[in-house]
Amino acid sequence: MSPSGGDDVDDLPGFSLAVSQNRYLSTEDDEMHAVLTVTATGAVGAAAAPEVAQVIAIDCSGSMANPPTKITAAQRATRVAIDALRDGALFAVVEGTHAARMVYPARPGLVAADRATRDAAKRAVGGLTADGGTSMGVWLGLARRLLAGHPTAVRHVIMLTDGQNGESDEVLDAELARCAPVFTCDSRGIGEDWQPRQLLRIAEALHGTADAVRRPADLAGDFEAMTMSAMGKLVPEVRVVVRTTSLSRLDFLRQTFPTEADLAGEQVQARTTAFTTGSWGAESREYHLRLTVDSSDVEPDRDIRVGRVDLELRRPGATGFEQACDPQVVFAHWTDDLKLSSVLDPKVAHYTDQIELGEAVRNGCDAHDAGDVATAAAEWGRAVALATQLGNEKVLVRLLRLVDVVGDPSGGVVRVKERPLAGDLLSAAVGSVVSSMSPDGLSSTPPVRSPAATPSAPDVVCPDCHRTWPAGSAFCGACGHRLSAP
Repeated sequence: MSPSGGDDVDDLPGFSLAVSQNRYLSTEDDEMHAVLTVTATGAVGAAAAPEVAQVIAIDCSGSMANPPTKITAAQRATRVAIDALRDGALFAVVEGTHAARMVYPARPGLVAADRATRDAAKRAVGGLTADGGTSMGVWLGLARRLLAGHPTAVRHVIMLTDGQNGESDEVLDAELARCAPVFTCDSRGIGEDWQPRQLLRIAEALHGTADAVRRPADLAGDFEAMTMSAMGKLVPEVRVVVRTTSLSRLDFLRQTFPTEADLAGEQVQARTTAFTTGSWGAESREYHLRLTVDSSDVEPDRDIRVGRVDLELRRPGATGFEQACDPQVVFAHWTDDLKLSSVLDPKVAHYTDQIELGEAVRNGCDAHDAGDVATAAAEWGRAVALATQLGNEKVLVRLLRLVDVVGDPSGGVVRVKERPLAGDLLSAAVGSVVSSMSPDGLSSTPPVRSPAATPSAPDVVCPDCHRTWPAGSAFCGACGHRLSAP
């Protein structure tokens, strides 16, 4: 039996934790980087499905009526999500404007899904109308209060908006901090007037996803998929616990796959920080850990423990955490052998480039919004090269809606399409945090990195128009002049 009195651990997903790092540091290095891979396989036993609770928050501000296909799509998608709830799942629908109002049930609370409640909820959704402002923190606050009474459940929120939040960043951030321990949230933007950075902030704080709805007809399938994913979660909450030593200090732990997201840690003991990661099904995620390390009083040429990583879970029906698998140790080994210390772990290198990819996509979007097409081409060209190198097809597909590639994609030379659609720009910006799985861990030789992604390689200046392009570019994205031999 578990400490909480639940079923045997075999009724839960089997968790594994692996650390990938190059433990060898030069005597001048004071940073240790490692990638943590956490994998949850399917439940070994025939576990009963955990209690699950979902709130659907629909933007009903005045702009949702322009065009009216947005509110119609939202109604249709909400009905589909309600039908996707499994029997017994707790749910509610919330209307979001400058206030938050219960759509179903009529009074604040959650109801169990069955044929009667589903039909009643779908009828109530038919009465949604568009009128008012946009206060996302208020919507999330109502969802928090509805879900707070079910602390042992898998708790999930779907939020749809078509506009920019009318609250200050401070007000929204304060509400996100209150919501983070309560539920995960997947947010979607429809139309052309919402802010990708606002939805990404919500997704990051609440361990969910953010994305653009490119066509209103796509919304129903997306709502169904998000609901089915929530119904498939088996563990309400998992956390990564990092313990440092007298030789180390925690700098950060950030999620790197399947999306990039900073994680907020909570100090639970001296030198011990816990990072919650939300609910889990059968899946894999990866995290980048960085420690500052001190070699001043350390004997060289031997392994020194500088950190320990534990994985803990909160099982269905429980409020406390227990160990999910064996802990892993992070080592440092200071050496004068440059052949050993100069090798970059492939997983660490992968996510360093992934961060650069996301920044290039977002910088290109900002430049395009400002009317600087040349800078947008340079940034998106760099992003195309990095996405090609990293095998990140999801980001590459979004980029190719904005640019035409000149020559080999790894060369990073593109021409911006004459009139990229506003929805495609939003899709690229909000999708910039989508990452690809890292390669295998440390090998005996350093990974080969393309010239376009090598930080030390100089940029190339076009001799005709004097535009600057990433190293390795074959053509100028502004005038088409060849920059290097094919």
